[in-house]
Amino acid sequence: MSKKNEIIIEPLARVEGHGGIKVEIEANKIRNVEFQILEGPRLFETLVVGRTPQEDLSIVPRICAICNLSHKYAALRGLEKALGVEIDPTTKLYRQLMHLGEIIESHSLHIYFLALPDFLGYDNAFLMADKYGDTVTNALKLKKFSNKIMQMIGGRMIHGENPIIGGFGKLPTKEQLTKIKEEALELLPFAIETINLLAGLEIPDHMERETQFLCCKPPHEDYDYYGDMFITSDGKEHPVENYNSIIKERVVSHSFAKRGQYRDKPFTVGALARILLLGNRLKGKAKEVYDKSINERWYRNPLFNNHAQAIEQVYSLERIPEIINEILTCAKSKVAMPTQKTGSGTGAVEAPRGTLIHHYKVKDGLISAADIITPTVMFLDDIEEFIRTSGNTLLAKNQIDKIELEFEKIARAYDPCISCSAHSVEVVYK
Repeated sequence: MSKKNEIIIEPLARVEGHGGIKVEIEANKIRNVEFQILEGPRLFETLVVGRTPQEDLSIVPRICAICNLSHKYAALRGLEKALGVEIDPTTKLYRQLMHLGEIIESHSLHIYFLALPDFLGYDNAFLMADKYGDTVTNALKLKKFSNKIMQMIGGRMIHGENPIIGGFGKLPTKEQLTKIKEEALELLPFAIETINLLAGLEIPDHMERETQFLCCKPPHEDYDYYGDMFITSDGKEHPVENYNSIIKERVVSHSFAKRGQYRDKPFTVGALARILLLGNRLKGKAKEVYDKSINERWYRNPLFNNHAQAIEQVYSLERIPEIINEILTCAKSKVAMPTQKTGSGTGAVEAPRGTLIHHYKVKDGLISAADIITPTVMFLDDIEEFIRTSGNTLLAKNQIDKIELEFEKIARAYDPCISCSAHSVEVVYK
């Protein structure tokens, strides 16, 4: 802690993008907390104006190399509404499979390589190898597997161009799908072991406070990562098309990213929100580990987002064989064509880090307006409030030896995608 009673963490390590934390202390209490987004604005909403919808699909995934398929998926859902495109059931299954690959890829990166070192007392995952060699090795296998799915469906591992308006340019072979199914089943026991590893960790309570949660409500009774309705922890449901009246954005001086609030208060999106709001829909091994793991502390402690991601790994590995079985018995996917050149639409999906919204207006075949709200924008305020609570608790107990690390653990638990968030721009609709 500096003489000016400030804690400055910059850059914040083991997150995607360039960010930092600044905490000001006065009279042994937290006076101000800033989660600083230091990357300059990237203006993607402006870049796509005047472009065709297909060009947009090549541009917006560049917002993020990790969540590129989530951005493409959300954009597809929004643009296809605007263009009057009705995709067939098999295409929907392929898109779900594509998305499951990205969910596993991102979750495995965060759990094993970004978050777990904090709890096991290591500076990085490579130093864990001597004692946790099997965990690191299997984590790499899990990442390689998920990258294979993304490459197979997306066309390449990062920023693939295979998903197009109305369908896909090329579909995988039966042999490729069968191999993916086999590998998912082989990796499932390791994903379950991860739940047991996390269950043995001591999770501190110094940051615990009440908050709100939001996620997409799937259009069926099962767990899933997309929907045309939002569900919130106050028991309400909202059409995604009304997103602007639900999520209020604002600009703050210490961040190049906007901030979002629900009902004028901070809220959380992501794996923890999904598990808390939709967990009763889980089945199979995922439901077993959910029932065994969840408790009331999950509603007040963001560190359990790591555990929620681990449950979603189990769910996703179980769901992949089910989807492939459905694909192999369904009619072949066909590319659906637009029925109109002018319209508007909002697409929402659950990116690994939380709810992602893409809204578009299309006029005469070209995009006239775009608005993108990323998960990190939605939970930045909540991160600051949990850090504030943590700081006040630790200061009151005079437990300040590792206070910086505790603040980092809170921020890292959310798995913030700083690159995704740093593209704020005012969009004027005419």
